[in-house]
Amino acid sequence: MKEYYSISEVADLLSVSKETLRRWDRNGKLPAVREPMSNYRVYHKNQLKIFDSLDFLFHPNGNNNFVRAVKDFHAIELFAGAGGLALGLEESGIKCLALNENNHWACETLRSNRPQWNVIEDDIKNVSFKNLEGRVDVVTGGFPCQAFSYAGKKLGLEDARGTLFYEFARVVNETKPPICIGENVRGLLTHDNGRTIQGMVSVLDEIGYNVITPRVFKTIFYKVPQKRERVLIVGIRKDIDPALFEFPKPYNKIFTLRDALKKGKLYDSDVPQSPGSKYPEKKKKVLDLVPAGGYWRDLPVETQKEYMGGSFYLGGGKTGMARRMSWDEPSLTLTCSPAQKQTERCHPEKTRPFTVREYARIQTFPDDWQFAGSVSQQYRQIGNAVPVNFAKEVGYAIIRFLNHIYS
Repeated sequence: MKEYYSISEVADLLSVSKETLRRWDRNGKLPAVREPMSNYRVYHKNQLKIFDSLDFLFHPNGNNNFVRAVKDFHAIELFAGAGGLALGLEESGIKCLALNENNHWACETLRSNRPQWNVIEDDIKNVSFKNLEGRVDVVTGGFPCQAFSYAGKKLGLEDARGTLFYEFARVVNETKPPICIGENVRGLLTHDNGRTIQGMVSVLDEIGYNVITPRVFKTIFYKVPQKRERVLIVGIRKDIDPALFEFPKPYNKIFTLRDALKKGKLYDSDVPQSPGSKYPEKKKKVLDLVPAGGYWRDLPVETQKEYMGGSFYLGGGKTGMARRMSWDEPSLTLTCSPAQKQTERCHPEKTRPFTVREYARIQTFPDDWQFAGSVSQQYRQIGNAVPVNFAKEVGYAIIRFLNHIYS
């Protein structure tokens, strides 16, 4: 069992910056210690007991989340994108009854990989699922985050009209599954000062669902080599005890970029060759100077000023600028455009963005999952996706819940 954690590892565990940890070290809140063998500044495992969110380090999920379904369970997947969530659910044992997506190239991706899936390419506003009532066990979807117009104290379905969350809630109301799960970015919890998430909970309550307190999940604890965070909103139909649902338990093993791109425990071969973007020559010359794991602060001061422009004089760490990844850490969250300024994700050895297949591996897609459209369209599909391995763990949690109901 691991006894010591590096500053970088603890920053990931707590979702804080290394600068925050150094401040806690100075003020005594969480003083770092010297690791006996290396003499590096680290944290002993027992120091982390003060954080409730790290309880899984002391009670690890050794048996994993796997559970076998007692019968066939069926899902409707909305805003399906390139299929990360649907594929993860499929790998857990849940069958896709229908998938809706309005982006043509994402639909081509879904069809080419799973010809048997019922892919509905249309604006969700035009699609009714009433004919599937009674056949659906779970409705899932990563709806975009839009604020509601507040007309009264208690929002209902009509107040959400015009937003894509309204369409998600409408489909849930049409099909009445035992459980529905929405996923989104961490920022949803604070969007419009928290009123947006309050509105969503109120809408689901009106249509007959109790909402389990929304939670942020760090996917690095679910076999994903990427520091990506997702919010899950889980609604349980009111005739069912919500206590029957439990979120997937985290693992204490963190996979790194090396695990993603090299032969090892995640993949049985090195990442295959594929097309990818390139940096402009001017940016490449700057990033050539950045070491693995480094960023703009590792550049000469004059180069910093020239590259950063006005951002150099602003506050904040800006740790995504001129950033080169490290083999020994998970990747930062992938974006939809790998070469854009301020969110560089440079390869640890070669001065270039990650290729399409490298992107896919960091999102834990299998190597045989092909993406349709231009290279830029493929990057966008992958960057927007739910990591497949995380979706699989969520799928096991859904199956465990449904098993309780049907058995």
